[in-house]
Amino acid sequence: MERRVAIVTGGLRGLGRAMALGLAREGHDVVAVGHIDADVAEIEAEAAGANFPGHILPRVADIRQPAECDHVVAIARERFGGLDILVNNAGLTFTTIDPARFRRNEPQKFWQVSDDIVRAVIETNYIAADQMARRVAPRLVEEGWGRIVNVTTKLDTMNRAHTSPYGASKAALEMATEVWAKEAEGTGLTINIVNPGAGANTPGMAEEMRRMSREGRAPRLVEPEEMVPPLLYVVSREADTVNGWRFDANLWDTSLPPAEAARRAGRPAGFEMHPQPD
Repeated sequence: MERRVAIVTGGLRGLGRAMALGLAREGHDVVAVGHIDADVAEIEAEAAGANFPGHILPRVADIRQPAECDHVVAIARERFGGLDILVNNAGLTFTTIDPARFRRNEPQKFWQVSDDIVRAVIETNYIAADQMARRVAPRLVEEGWGRIVNVTTKLDTMNRAHTSPYGASKAALEMATEVWAKEAEGTGLTINIVNPGAGANTPGMAEEMRRMSREGRAPRLVEPEEMVPPLLYVVSREADTVNGWRFDANLWDTSLPPAEAARRAGRPAGFEMHPQPD
């Protein structure tokens, strides 16, 4: 791959950390953005121990704030000399809406969720992604090449009971991906989705899966590292004409050439259902 510069939001832990490290392992320079100071040392130690050809630059920022989005973009350009890839991964899941209630297995109705939680989830999961995308897209269009990769969720999670406002926020980003991709068509900027495709082995979901396992109904968890192969494909030159698609990591077959794996794991972004290829 050509060496690129990427920003990965929510990049200091979980899915985002795996994707940031995967990009650096491939030789890309990455600004990994998160909101917890303690996560910085962990990703620094992991990157240093692996001696990647690319570089990881961890930063703590609240990208719900426009000025901090500006700062993150400026850091990428100043430190690494450009910016080519944005991975919008930062998110608050339904497991974090009310952790105490979640641990007690007491699902909430939408009218029981506080104003503060609704605002925090929508601002993190949709508004922050929109703010970041609007800041990087003009330069990528001007340069004639770039990638925006959004992380949404399974369609049947978006409309699952007791996930409000999480599901609604991810549905907004799903539809935004379809709209943005149409507007970017022919510019060299592509906009796609990479998802786990099932519950991911992150701390919040792992807790839910343990409970489901005790009830005898736990599905297989997707490991964060499984996000890396589809991500590397969509940010590659091989995917220059791939725009407005979603790829689920749990369907990605790493034994196949990436384009064939993409054909099998992908479908158009948005809500029109399309059959999976054979």
